[in-house]
Amino acid sequence: MKVRLRRYLIAGLLVWLPIGATVLVFSVLFDLIDRLLLLLPPPLRPEQLLGFRIPGLGLILAVIMLLVTGMLAANLFGRRLVKSYESLLGRIPLVRGVYSAFKSFAEVVFSESDSSFKKVLLIEYPRPGLYSLAFQTSENPEEVQSRTGDTIVTVFLPTTPNPTSGFMLFVPRKDITELDMSVEEALKMIISLGVVLPPWRGAQIPPGNRGVAREPEGLAPPEVAPPQASP
Repeated sequence: MKVRLRRYLIAGLLVWLPIGATVLVFSVLFDLIDRLLLLLPPPLRPEQLLGFRIPGLGLILAVIMLLVTGMLAANLFGRRLVKSYESLLGRIPLVRGVYSAFKSFAEVVFSESDSSFKKVLLIEYPRPGLYSLAFQTSENPEEVQSRTGDTIVTVFLPTTPNPTSGFMLFVPRKDITELDMSVEEALKMIISLGVVLPPWRGAQIPPGNRGVAREPEGLAPPEVAPPQASP
């Protein structure tokens, strides 16, 4: 009976704990975003106009602000305005370092290029024989390649369980293995300390064919002439 009760208790926790944590996180986020309404003058706040509070209205205001800012930054006038305030922030010693760091990280994360955080890699770290997940951020850094003489890939090695911090590494391409899992699946694996494992797409391949190089489609293997008999 004690074993059954314990099993039922754990099963109930597995159902309600993720739901409760998700509701708590989003309620805190909504409450913080709703505080954006405090930026409005008191006579224009919804509580003053309507007489009651509307939950989530701050989120709508935040989305509208992002859309308007994006529309302005996408045209010529907006780009000039962005360059002007970036130049102003670049003249402030302490603010300059913080702003440039966050701007560079945001550009890498939200970049639409084919190399930025688009590939999940497997590298040997922190020593040969131990492997870690990493994300490709760029390819072919010219000066590093010229100094090392190898084809170099720049990777970001996230820490567990907080993937927002980590290390930037220059790894030779020959020491990198590209994985089939997506970036989202890799992040889930990192955050969960390896508990959440993504399904391996290569599991559908017969064991005898794994790791065997295939000929490109449409190209037949070259014919090898039979050896001629010696006289």
